[in-house]
Amino acid sequence: MSKPKRFLVAIADGEHARIVRPDEHHVLHTERWIDSAAAHKQSSDLRSDRPGASFHSDSTAHHGITPRHDPQKLEAGRFAQQVAHELNGLQADPGFDVLIIAAPAHTVQAIQQELDTETQAKLAGTLHKDLVKTPDGELWPHLQEFLPAPHPPRLA
Repeated sequence: MSKPKRFLVAIADGEHARIVRPDEHHVLHTERWIDSAAAHKQSSDLRSDRPGASFHSDSTAHHGITPRHDPQKLEAGRFAQQVAHELNGLQADPGFDVLIIAAPAHTVQAIQQELDTETQAKLAGTLHKDLVKTPDGELWPHLQEFLPAPHPPRLA
């Protein structure tokens, strides 16, 4: 008789993530929330100061230099690294056998790039949807292709 698989679902966007596990009756429950420190900051608040300026050698006019990287995108990338680090830590304790990631495509890709080989090997599938604000009770229809069917409720 085979041992039942332990499932873990990581649901994320660029600023928030949650770790969801099914219980013994396959009912999904959020066990952990992860929030980005820069979740509600504006780009101007994420930079150290205003962009630099340049001037022409034959003129006294200065021109603003636009930053090469969008601070919001950089923070979203850092947050994806944080989520991947959490998943890497969870793969051993309390552990999981099967990992599913549900997030927008660019977030899924950023998280996958940071997973270690053991965690990556447990990845059973990805869903390119933002389900962060979807309540636990409404997740099943989105994840049913990856998770075992829930038991019917017991009648008293």
